[in-house]
Amino acid sequence: MTTQPHEVATLGGGCFWCIDGALRHVNGVTSVESGYAGGHVANPSYEQVCGKQTGHAEVVRVEFDPAVLHYADLLRMFFTLHDPTTKDRQGNDVGPQYRSIILTHSPEQAETAKAVMAEIHQAGIWAGDLVTEVVPATDYWPAEPEHQDYFARNPWSGYCRVVVAPKVAKFRKTFAARLKSAAA
Repeated sequence: MTTQPHEVATLGGGCFWCIDGALRHVNGVTSVESGYAGGHVANPSYEQVCGKQTGHAEVVRVEFDPAVLHYADLLRMFFTLHDPTTKDRQGNDVGPQYRSIILTHSPEQAETAKAVMAEIHQAGIWAGDLVTEVVPATDYWPAEPEHQDYFARNPWSGYCRVVVAPKVAKFRKTFAARLKSAAA
């Protein structure tokens, strides 16, 4: 019996701690790694990316089993975790590193991303137009170790309590049936 290989999705929607904190608990997700993509500097540091000169977005690289979690469903979840109508901004986080971006790994992913965005627009879920970039994936750079699984390791930090925890709690309530049993 052959198994379908896992797929990779690379998504940016504001601070990577929020996206990571939610998606790592979804059934079918096998790994989540915070990193940087969409820029022009090799192997940037967090400080360089925050300096807004590298062109990178804070992203998560999600490995998932498409037999359990369809890419379109992963994108629908992603669009509930951030405001895809604000350019280079998520709440008080401002700068190009916080832009809404989907870095696609195949023409099929690009088609699916555009179809899901059209679906969300037609449903009127967001009041404004979606500004999410859909671009082919290029270089990806893992973030420093302290940024990996940040929310789980730092739940009492101010940013996590005020920004990450409410997003993750809302996500878990909305997608309770799609979460790994330990997270539900």
